Amino acid sequence: MRLTKATDYALRVLLYAASFPERRVSTEEIAEAFHISLNHLGKVVNQLAQLGWIDARRGRGGGLTLARAPEAIGIGEVVRAIEPDLHLVECFDGVRNTCPIVPACGLVAPLAEARRAFFAVLDRYTLADVRPTEGSPREEKLIALLGA
Repeated sequence: MRLTKATDYALRVLLYAASFPERRVSTEEIAEAFHISLNHLGKVVNQLAQLGWIDARRGRGGGLTLARAPEAIGIGEVVRAIEPDLHLVECFDGVRNTCPIVPACGLVAPLAEARRAFFAVLDRYTLADVRPTEGSPREEKLIALLGA
């Protein structure tokens, strides 16, 4: 399964915000750190705010921060909410399916099982599980990579 850029960017925004809980981070800062278009990132940030995962404020003293504890933000939940189409193949889409062999196809069951397994793994993790912990080698690497 391949995730869209929007989902990738959403996870990055959440990870970045979780890595700096002591302050608000700006979309400009995130865009620069990840080399992402500010326009595209703005759309992702708006969606994350609408979904209740971040608190975004404009203007002086603005920026964004997590609206929920990292332990309350499930990775599988984020992927499901941001991905526009979770159908691995056309036949999973009951509305747009035009495949004539669906009734006789042996691929539907294994592909459905693979999708369930994919989300079963993601559902075991929260943002708290994947963010670097304070003073950890992962935190030091992330800060060095992001130049924060």
